[in-house]
Amino acid sequence: MSAGATGRMGPERADYLPDFCTPAVVFAVVLISELVAVVLALGQTGTGTAASFWTALARTSLFLLWISLLGAAILCYGRPRLSRMTVPWASAVALALLMLVAGLISETGWWLAGYWDELGLPPGHAPAPSSHFGFLARSMAITLIVGALALRYFYVAHQWRRNVELEATSRVNALQARIRPHFLFNSMNTIAALTRRDPGLAEEAIEDLADLFRASLRDSSMRMSLKEEFEIARLYQRIEQHRLGDRLAVDWKIDGLPMRAQVPGLCIQPLLENAIYHGIEPTAGGGRVTIEGRVLDDGRILIEVRNPVAPDRKETHRLGNQMALENISERFMIAYGEGAQFRYGAQGGEYRVTLTFPYMDRDS
Repeated sequence: MSAGATGRMGPERADYLPDFCTPAVVFAVVLISELVAVVLALGQTGTGTAASFWTALARTSLFLLWISLLGAAILCYGRPRLSRMTVPWASAVALALLMLVAGLISETGWWLAGYWDELGLPPGHAPAPSSHFGFLARSMAITLIVGALALRYFYVAHQWRRNVELEATSRVNALQARIRPHFLFNSMNTIAALTRRDPGLAEEAIEDLADLFRASLRDSSMRMSLKEEFEIARLYQRIEQHRLGDRLAVDWKIDGLPMRAQVPGLCIQPLLENAIYHGIEPTAGGGRVTIEGRVLDDGRILIEVRNPVAPDRKETHRLGNQMALENISERFMIAYGEGAQFRYGAQGGEYRVTLTFPYMDRDS
């Protein structure tokens, strides 16, 4: 950084606004409108009859739904422009647009009420008389208050999701930076032994180790295809195979998986590493790790990693695995939301880690 450079960040952009065109956000807008309509209807009828309450609720709901849905449509169309503004400016413009919509709909409703009888509409359902200015002012004030609260909620929810993602990314980077010293030392000792016995095999092991380290230095926020993930895991397997020999066997049952599917980077190799470190290495006779995958009936992908649990290291296995497993679980939840499931635990003498997530490729 040059001497004249500063460490200050630019103004925060208003990327907190949700996509108002999505069904989930439209449903939230309708729900908020109906809740406000119920409150206003209760205030209008007071201790009146149930019929007057339902009439007021229907009239108020129709009025608010016009405002909310038209406002959502305008914010949907203007979101790309608003997201380039700073947070205060975007919030002010969004509220101004909502108040403008409320004013136009209110003016239309006032005009409609004035010509109720002339238009031949059913009597007894016209809006209650009120001053023109008071009606417009109340409508725009309610829109301002409810809109400000909704925008505040969207902002807080966005900041919370962002903080969770940053924390998960930091933990991933910390894990990637802290490559297990025992693995590095064991690999170097294995390579040293191979240089005397089989120089060609030693050179291959060095290349595999370099490729593995290169993959571990990749940006943890990037996604990889399943093909790349399995290639990295096989690199790790080959390195450990030089050290453990016949004590290590890995069954790959992944022929039915779509290799173009995208997953958070470096999620399979740590599972294989944990399986070998906690299940195979402490067992005198070694063991077998099974990596199995298939596509479920609902289109999601399931990947399971199984390994034997050493009888005297069940608790150590659980505690030693916890950080890496929780990290992978958190990253999958961030990437896929409720569409992802992550389960792990000992079952029938084996330790099983199961990943379930939606199928997404580069074009998704």
